[in-house]
Amino acid sequence: MNWKISLGCTAAAMAVAVSAPAVIGQQKAIRTVSSISSQDKASGAKQHPELLKEFGGAYAGPQARYVEGVGRRIAVQSGLSNAQGDFTVTLLNSPVNNAFAIPGGYVYVTRQLMALMNDEAELAGVLGHEVGHVAAQHGQRRQQAATRNAIGGALLGALAGALLGDSGFAGLVQKGIGTGSQLLTLKFSRSQEYEADDLGIRYLASGGYDPRALSGMLASLAAQSNLDARVAGSARSMPEWASTHPDPGARVTRAANAAAAIRASSMVRNRDAFLNALDGVQYGDDPRQGVIDGNRFRHPDLRLTFAAPSGFGMENGADAVSVTGSGGQAQFGAAPYAGNLAAYIDGVLVRLGGGNGGVPQGDVSRTTINGIPAAWRTVRATSQSSPVDATVFAYDFGGGKAYHFLLLTPAGQGIGPFSSMVQSVQKLSAQEAAAIRPRRIDVVTVKAGDTVQSMARRMAYADYPLERFLTLNALQSGATLRPGQRVKIITW
Repeated sequence: MNWKISLGCTAAAMAVAVSAPAVIGQQKAIRTVSSISSQDKASGAKQHPELLKEFGGAYAGPQARYVEGVGRRIAVQSGLSNAQGDFTVTLLNSPVNNAFAIPGGYVYVTRQLMALMNDEAELAGVLGHEVGHVAAQHGQRRQQAATRNAIGGALLGALAGALLGDSGFAGLVQKGIGTGSQLLTLKFSRSQEYEADDLGIRYLASGGYDPRALSGMLASLAAQSNLDARVAGSARSMPEWASTHPDPGARVTRAANAAAAIRASSMVRNRDAFLNALDGVQYGDDPRQGVIDGNRFRHPDLRLTFAAPSGFGMENGADAVSVTGSGGQAQFGAAPYAGNLAAYIDGVLVRLGGGNGGVPQGDVSRTTINGIPAAWRTVRATSQSSPVDATVFAYDFGGGKAYHFLLLTPAGQGIGPFSSMVQSVQKLSAQEAAAIRPRRIDVVTVKAGDTVQSMARRMAYADYPLERFLTLNALQSGATLRPGQRVKIITW
């Protein structure tokens, strides 16, 4: 498990310095922050380790150093600071397509999103866009809305503010799972996204990069979104960076036009340098944190597996696995266990209530799932003025270890569409656990006779290999490869 915070663009409520206008081509002036305040630095330094924890930690190696260099060079174009050392740029060990920045000079991109890029300018454009949100004070402007949406993943968002009638068991998940960083998800307005696009394009141009790169990256995100929609239920539902940035497809043309309006003195892309750095980067889930293949989750260290219901998508995170679909939401995680499943379930509910007690009385049902002792309990809650059922379904794996699902379904459904999922939990054998391998990006050179079809057959995926290859390389259907061309494939 590698618990994910759904951060498309993130900013904390922090003080900012006096702002100054920035003009992008013929676009209206954008007021931006002129410096990094001491308060921003202190707040960012406090939140940085929490973010690393939430996103699986920093990705180590030469790729991280490369990303840091590119990020610092593009970040100074924002005017927040002229010193590259004032920016902390981190490549995150996360299988989610995501990038964000927080006040204080902290900039982040996941290895998964890096894998979708095809040159250094695209990397700089994405990081510049995120720094643009901070420079334009978008986080501060959205603070009030964000406070109402403090997050801990998909289920937390759905249960925020949940109440249990007269029991007084308030804030069921609001203070519970996945909130260690105390960060806020900010789904920025369309105009704010456009402003961040414009700033990112400006930073590209002033940094010597091709300003059209951001448009190309938005096109890749739109293609990835379309691909994920096709494989819904057997892969992640949408790139996180795309889902929190409205309509990436519609923004491609606008970004291209904004880039064309800028007089760029340099059009650097640095494709080879980028591909050299990207080669060998891990792709998809880190087996040490569990892997998702199709609708099945497997964790070699915990020695367990389960399958999501048909039509439901899964997301891997640092402390839990999120399962979402039209019929409900769920998370799979762990908690301290003293050998009593009933007490374990109550403990989960107490922690979801912020440790304030008030768990309503109720009976715990017991069963055995694939030889594993299990128990569950359902309580009635209210989410956004609608009644819902919240169920904790727990498993005793022996050796003082227990795991559980937290399920959210419409009132009266109980376990509802998750019946097959809770029944699918089973232990992995030592041989099955050892067989779980990581995927990696392999940058290869096209040889005479190679085609997109032959390259796609080398992809480490049984489903949609051609579509995955095309999307990964920003290629259109029917594309022709030329000898000497460098492309990315995903291998074991």
